[in-house]
Order: sequence, then C-alpha cells, then structure tokens
Amino acid sequence: MSAYSVAPLEKLVEQFEKMPGIGAKTAQRLAYYVLNLPDSQAEDFANAILDAHTKIKYCKVCCNLTDKELCPVCRNEARDKTTICVVETPRDAAALENTHEYKGVYHVLHGAISPLNDVGPDQLSIKELLARIGTDDPVKEVIMATNATVEGDATAMYLSRLLKPMGIKVTRLAYGIPVGGDLEYADENTLARALEGRNEL
Repeated sequence: MSAYSVAPLEKLVEQFEKMPGIGAKTAQRLAYYVLNLPDSQAEDFANAILDAHTKIKYCKVCCNLTDKELCPVCRNEARDKTTICVVETPRDAAALENTHEYKGVYHVLHGAISPLNDVGPDQLSIKELLARIGTDDPVKEVIMATNATVEGDATAMYLSRLLKPMGIKVTRLAYGIPVGGDLEYADENTLARALEGRNEL
C-alpha cells in the first residue's frame, strides 16, 4: 500500500477487483463512484447487496434463484412442465428466457462435471433433477443446454445416460454458425456442430 493510499478506499477497490471481469482501473473507478454517492444512496447500495445475500435462495423444484419457495417459472401454471431445459447457471436460464421462445421449465445444475476442478455429479443438483421425473406432470423431454465445452458436453452425456433408460427423450441444443456469420471465419468445431445440428427445410 502506498503512503498516499487511504485504507478504507483500498479495501473497497480490492473488493471490486475480486469481481469477474473487473480489472484494477475499473475497480478504482467503481470505488470512487461509490465513495461519491450521497449517504442515502450508499446505504441503499449496501442494503441491496445484503438483501440479495439473505433473501435469495434456490427454488425447491428447479434450483434457480428466487426469493420465494418457488421461482416465477415454476409458479407459472401456463408453463409446459413436461419439458425441462437443463442449464449450468441461473444466468443461462435468464438468457434463454430473454428469447421469449421457450415455454417449458428449467433446471439449474450450478456447474458442470469437471474432474480437473474436483467437481463431480454429487456437487451438482442432479438428484433434484431426477426427483422431478415421474411427478404429477410426467416429463417427456429434457433439453441439454449446457455450455459447448468439454465439461458441458461431459455433463450432458452423463445426464443422458441416466435419463434415457427412464424413457425420457433427451435432446441437445444445436450449436453452429451465428446469424450473420461467415463460414470462412468459423473454426472446424463450430462447422462440425453446425453440420450435426442441421434442420430440414
């Protein structure tokens, strides 16, 4: 710490630096921004963080984030409960929800199987997913929307092996060329996935 630094400000900068995607310069800008807030706004900011920590929990059905017993999607009677879309994180569920195309429900794993990082099936909400099969709304299809990574693919394959013997249709999101993308700039894996996920016209 330099002789010029102020300890509480340095501590605030350090906290911002711990956030993903925030470097030293951005952390410093955010710290000065917070420091210049009126007392009431600074208090609101601090209370919002504390409220999020104390009031947000996991939905008892899909393990997504909620401040009630069930998340808004699970509470919505109009949703198709026979189709479950499996995602790695709550952010992934939010991204799919923002498309306004999907009418089923979600299941959030909170990660992916990754032996290198000591993350096995027991660390994910897989037991909760299996408990949903064969409930009042029989599940017909489970869509694997895990990330297109080695870990995401391994997780999708692991779940597929568990679900298929139960007579559940298991599908995988198609990955490939983005809208507006040129083939010449796509890598081999992306092109291969685009060919595998092709649809009939």
